[in-house]
Amino acid sequence: MNDFNLLVSSPRFREEDASDEILDLLDAFGDPDAEVQITRVAGIILARTSIHPVTVVEKLKELVASDPWEIRYVMRVLPIEKVVPAELEDISGAVGSMAARIPEGASFKIMVEKRHSDLHSREIIDYVAQEVKRKVDLENPSWVVLVEIVGRHAGVSVITPDKFFSSVVAKRESGE
Repeated sequence: MNDFNLLVSSPRFREEDASDEILDLLDAFGDPDAEVQITRVAGIILARTSIHPVTVVEKLKELVASDPWEIRYVMRVLPIEKVVPAELEDISGAVGSMAARIPEGASFKIMVEKRHSDLHSREIIDYVAQEVKRKVDLENPSWVVLVEIVGRHAGVSVITPDKFFSSVVAKRESGE
């Protein structure tokens, strides 16, 4: 799947359960035609939905706040705004086209997770950082440049740190 807009993680060997769960959740959120693909990487599922990926994260957080144990197998959901070939120039170009939304005076950090790729994280960070003319803050950034590489594809997003979903964190915040 080269047009995914959600990267979902699950416990190892629970990918099928998490795939079913995210499809059921997306259906409940209004997309009965969502698609998933279990990757060759343990615990990683790619999903494609017609719902904006940030909206999915918001709805997941709301669900955990009202019914924490409705989500059992989906561990994390990362919104992906653009998918490009996992090549430095393509990743950099994708970030460059989105970096302008980071306001003047705002800070950012680059997060890279790569699986089944020969690219080096430091090389990706150095290359991508040239596209973002803002202050770096590794501890408390106001924006995150997310680069998720799975094999030959890179999912890229430029989002605020509250736009990630972690079931563990959400459950902890809900008091469960």
